[in-house]
Amino acid sequence: MLLELKQIGKSFGGITALTDVSFQVEKGQILGLIGPNGAGKTTIFNMITGIFPPTTGTIAFAGTNLNKLPPHKITSIGIARTFQNIRLFGHMSALENIKVGMHTVTKTGFWGSLLKLPAQKREEAFVQKRAMELLDFVGLREVADTRSDSLAYGQQRRLEIARALAANPQLLLLDEPAAGMIESETRQLMELIRKIRSNGTTVLLVEHDMPLVMNLCDKVVCINFGVKIAEGTPEYIQNHPDVIEAYLGKEEEESC
Repeated sequence: MLLELKQIGKSFGGITALTDVSFQVEKGQILGLIGPNGAGKTTIFNMITGIFPPTTGTIAFAGTNLNKLPPHKITSIGIARTFQNIRLFGHMSALENIKVGMHTVTKTGFWGSLLKLPAQKREEAFVQKRAMELLDFVGLREVADTRSDSLAYGQQRRLEIARALAANPQLLLLDEPAAGMIESETRQLMELIRKIRSNGTTVLLVEHDMPLVMNLCDKVVCINFGVKIAEGTPEYIQNHPDVIEAYLGKEEEESC
């Protein structure tokens, strides 16, 4: 088991965001985390990545308890993420954005950089090569030197994913990666996520695009009002009465 959330709860003052949420992500899986707005999905991502700790329960990754680890440590042991709102460095090129994402896998310190030691030069060559490989992987080599804020929206989304992959994660968390995309961009995104999984990276994604979730994910977890209401295959989730109610409301409420 790669990731396990066990009886997770999160409170902010007197507000309870999550209650007793448990699920597991297996290595090599694409797992979708769904639910209406405000259900607690991004809160779960924030706890997995150390932005804040769970109030109750435990989160374990490859056997390591994540509850008290800071974000940079969690990244270094193999978890990377993207965000709902794109967080690229707009004044930097696509290539430079990916190089920034490689800081967790580089080792040369201040003096090595200052003195331009052989190890530093080798590392710079490695970073350049790896960054270009990632641009190729997401189909952005031709815009390597373009400022990221000049890229089309779908390109920015793919660049953000490439930057997350620069940390060589075992687990990639994607927070609404298809938000704002047109149909053709969504199809490209699905192909990219499948490529990521085929390259050995496990994927956990939050997404509101149900066709994407149902056609892409091996397993789906649905939460509502901070509580897990269903877990299973996409087909099972599509037909689960509690999931249908969470998204569509009760019939009597719809008729009002």
